[in-house]
Amino acid sequence: MVKLELDQVMLRRMKEDDIETVKALIKEGCQGTENRLVLHLLTRPLCLLVLAVISSVLRCLVHSFILALVIPVFLLVVFLKFNMPRSTGVLGTSRPYWDYVGSSHRGAQDVVIPNPYARIGSKPQPTAKKTKRKKNQEVKEPSSETIDPERERAAGEVWVAECDGEIVACVSRESDRRKGIRRLCRLVVGCWYRREGLGRLLVQSLEQRERETGVHRLYAHVPFPSKVGEAFFRKLGYRLLGEGTYGEEEEEEERLEKPERGFMGFQITKVFYKDL
Repeated sequence: MVKLELDQVMLRRMKEDDIETVKALIKEGCQGTENRLVLHLLTRPLCLLVLAVISSVLRCLVHSFILALVIPVFLLVVFLKFNMPRSTGVLGTSRPYWDYVGSSHRGAQDVVIPNPYARIGSKPQPTAKKTKRKKNQEVKEPSSETIDPERERAAGEVWVAECDGEIVACVSRESDRRKGIRRLCRLVVGCWYRREGLGRLLVQSLEQRERETGVHRLYAHVPFPSKVGEAFFRKLGYRLLGEGTYGEEEEEEERLEKPERGFMGFQITKVFYKDL
């Protein structure tokens, strides 16, 4: 764990040079979540029943109790690993692939969100430094793809938290599919900088920015077995979709923001929302 001074963190849009760093950060952040999600699916009663039936059949064929138990579980784990909806289930986005190039900022001037901790401490806003890259990380040439306004709007935005030239956290905001409503996803904090308030800083700062643009509701899809993720969003004032009673408009929103489902239809995300 590394002690981090939040007033020295700069919140800015991801640039094309940051794509590989952000991808590596997201890959690191979702590994544990993916394994917990696989374990969650394996321990559902219906899944256990199916595995027991298959093991009973195999017991007559392979004449080995241990192999009859291990083979079905091993094959199911491999199947889940290859078919896991990583983006929709683990990272909370509504699409299987993220358009990193389309969502990167290409302006000469950085687009930043004011850091409230810098204002509280009466310190100047942190300024951009040359981004540090991990050892052996490839540096790709700028993309020659043509990015039109329509693709840029559909791609959404990726925001990063940078401290001393190092990207330590990121969060994404999907494109505006419905007026006044956005979805936050891909919230990841580097393993050395967790429990320092970075995630809270990113989400609350982005909430304020979205509020100023006229957004009145934010959604976040949290992996189903993630107790830490649930507690995090509840502390920030988010509520689980379906809690309480509401009218026809709220019921329509519930139909549009359904939890993601995976193997055998088991629920793999919980939907949280916050009215700004």
